[in-house]
Amino acid sequence: MPEITPLGWFHTAMGIIALVSGGFALAKFKEIGFETRYGQIYLLTTLITAATALAIFKHGGFGPAHGLAVMTLVALAVGTVAAKTKLFGTASRYVRAVSYSSTLLFHAIPAVTDGLMRLPVGDPVLTSIEDPVLKMCYLGLLLLFVVGVILQLRWIHRQNA
Repeated sequence: MPEITPLGWFHTAMGIIALVSGGFALAKFKEIGFETRYGQIYLLTTLITAATALAIFKHGGFGPAHGLAVMTLVALAVGTVAAKTKLFGTASRYVRAVSYSSTLLFHAIPAVTDGLMRLPVGDPVLTSIEDPVLKMCYLGLLLLFVVGVILQLRWIHRQNA
């Protein structure tokens, strides 16, 4: 695994701040939005993390992490349109919730991948992107995302009722 550049360190720090603030926003408010400080921090650091990911080429070219960054930017845009306009009508709050929660999944995938392939330093848990343990981690993240979104949408539905 290549060494981390200063941009990589900045990207990583922003990503960690995003994951923590997003987790706090969901735990405390059940959704991520501009209305709370945690939500504001999450959305800003997520934007920075995705933008800086597009400038990191540790494997030589456009790769899966870049695809996740693009998907994150699209999800941020859709969620923000849902939050700030009436384009989605009565579904706006649901669209915002799914969009912003998707960005958490898009953060978690490279966080788990890089974490397991870099740590502990000198003897990482995984040495290959093809390791079945990594695929199980991805499945766990996907299941957590699906369950979390379902619970979040149910909570929003109850709030609207």
